[in-house]
Amino acid sequence: MGFWIDGTESSRFWLGVLNDLKARGVRDVFIFSVDGLTGLDKAIKATFPKADIQRCVVHQIRNSLKYVSWKDKRELVRDLKKVYGAPTLEVAEREFEDFSAKWGEKYSHVVKSWKGNWEALTTFFRYPVEIRRVMYTTNIIESVNSKFRKATAGRRVFPTEESLLKCLYMAATELERKWCRPIKDWPSIYTQLSILFEDRL
Repeated sequence: MGFWIDGTESSRFWLGVLNDLKARGVRDVFIFSVDGLTGLDKAIKATFPKADIQRCVVHQIRNSLKYVSWKDKRELVRDLKKVYGAPTLEVAEREFEDFSAKWGEKYSHVVKSWKGNWEALTTFFRYPVEIRRVMYTTNIIESVNSKFRKATAGRRVFPTEESLLKCLYMAATELERKWCRPIKDWPSIYTQLSILFEDRL
């Protein structure tokens, strides 16, 4: 288990984290699910150039809804679901064209954001449905962050960096019990990964 603490989350910071993982023995990564932090994509491409990068669709939706009128939110989300829930990339592209035509004038910032991140948001379409369910969101990581926030919420100040690390370590050991639970459809996912990445697995 490792912790990295830094005042910023720059590409240099993420490069250090990823190189530390390599030094610990991580030889290859097939897929990174990321939330769009600045510099992370760049650091991934530098350290694990073969890896696919999938931008978290849930984060993208949340960011899209920031400046959308509450009256339009439900309908807009329903239309976005047609995009990311499409069976194929081709269908997703058509649905996005329809979405852009319908909402582009009123919410141009939403259309622009999805267009700008399209490649990273649609990586999962290259994979079977079972794998898509695991990689399209970073909710698993968010649950870890939530646990860490709860563990530190009652304490406004930590006297040392080491005391903060101890607190996070205790929270992580509690979380570790949940990590032993099997991923849904894992046998099928593993079989498909072993075919897709036969030369790397």
